Amino acid sequence: MPLSEEELRLLEQMERALVAEDPKLASTLRGTAFRRNARRRAYVAAAAFLVGVGVLMAGAIMRLTIVGIVGFVVMLGSAYIALVSWRGQSRSTAAGPITVRPGKRGLHLIHGGGRSRKVRGRGPRRPLMERFEERWQRRREQNGF
Repeated sequence: MPLSEEELRLLEQMERALVAEDPKLASTLRGTAFRRNARRRAYVAAAAFLVGVGVLMAGAIMRLTIVGIVGFVVMLGSAYIALVSWRGQSRSTAAGPITVRPGKRGLHLIHGGGRSRKVRGRGPRRPLMERFEERWQRRREQNGF
């Protein structure tokens, strides 16, 4: 259920007051839960990876291919989850200080030192095959085949 205009306005005023009173606390409250959940997910995935290694080894010892495949799939899935969680955790801590600026429609977070997702200096993206063909033509022209 969406908030009314008055409720949104009051919430924005409370956020601004919190940021003005203690910006360090506001910054800490925003990132703590995310990092804690990412760390917990990474640890659970690491434990699942070890279980997958055990299942894979059990399948190899008992010469049951399907058990080995299941162990490998568990290892692969847990490794993926662990890496995604670890990467998200390190990205949130490496982003630098958070600056909060009041905007027209609420507060906007600016992560200092973080990479921008927008790629600048490039034109519109060309299709992958077109780029491969262009590289192939350049190589053929340079090497003379």
